[in-house]
Amino acid sequence: MTDHIVENYAHVRHTIEEACRRRGRDASEVTLVAVTKTVAIGLIEAGIDAGMTHLGENRPQEIVRKKALIDQDVHWHLIGQLQRNKVKDMIGTSWLIHSLDRFSLADEIEKRAGQRDTVQPVLLQVNISGEDSKSGMEPGAVIPFVEEMEKRPHLKIMGLMTMAPFVSDPEAARPVFKKAKILYDSIADMDYAHVDMRYLSMGMSNDYEVAIEEGSTMVRIGRALFGERVYR
Repeated sequence: MTDHIVENYAHVRHTIEEACRRRGRDASEVTLVAVTKTVAIGLIEAGIDAGMTHLGENRPQEIVRKKALIDQDVHWHLIGQLQRNKVKDMIGTSWLIHSLDRFSLADEIEKRAGQRDTVQPVLLQVNISGEDSKSGMEPGAVIPFVEEMEKRPHLKIMGLMTMAPFVSDPEAARPVFKKAKILYDSIADMDYAHVDMRYLSMGMSNDYEVAIEEGSTMVRIGRALFGERVYR
């Protein structure tokens, strides 16, 4: 019943390796986050057995619930929007928060992480495409935001996250990924003490090959892993 997950995982890993090869990159540079939104516990456990070690959820309460049920050494990522009243549940629970996009949320993360005497790793969500339907900061606001985060020692910026428009042709997403990589590199070149530009989280089931070709170091894959034989 779970054989397709093993096969899908192997296929996705191979696709990542091939995309890296085309750009002269090492596949170990790319972290695969398996998106487990709406996925049953048994199927998630099958994915872990297959080799998945990073799991992503859209809702904080689902991370809390599934982490309590799955007693295995995996890293949980919050890849969806985070409301301030849920921040306390994510500190020390979410290995990486992908969706920091405003000062009020940064202040709450700083406060809650400070109370626990820990540092919370985050990604800044950037709306590169400019779509009204997408969350995230405008690209021009990112560097001033980064500079302000220096005042928040319990928050560590680990990179950027963006989402391209959902299009039938993945090539149409390439310009968005190119722009995100340029912004990512510009921040990395500034060598801020409170920033460790390790992750450029971009690329999902429909466009992750193109994202990797344009420099993604973290892809968020759900359907291509947990769907029923999504390839032939």
